[in-house]
Amino acid sequence: MRILFVENHDVFAKTVVEQFLSNHEVTLVPTIRAALRFLTSDTGVDAVLVDFDLDDGKGTEVVRHIRDRGLDTIVIAISAHARGNHELLEAGADEMCAKASFQRISEVLEHASSL
Repeated sequence: MRILFVENHDVFAKTVVEQFLSNHEVTLVPTIRAALRFLTSDTGVDAVLVDFDLDDGKGTEVVRHIRDRGLDTIVIAISAHARGNHELLEAGADEMCAKASFQRISEVLEHASSL
């Protein structure tokens, strides 16, 4: 699976990629601006994992961009906070996987891709 991972905590992101996403092709970006630039230039991504609190705004901007453009990609909310995940889901995310439960990310991706 080609995954865009929108996460601004570098150590967490690298750990997740190494431990849970190593069998996927992952592009890691730390900001909304970088995510939107990537999504505008590359539409072949299968899934987007998006955090809520980013340095340049809220991850809901990324979700709305994907939904407003009708991009065919799975969106997974990955905030550490219930409120953040709730807002990402309201913005159009398909599923959520709280950071404390990241060992489930493969299961969540599989379930979302079967919808």
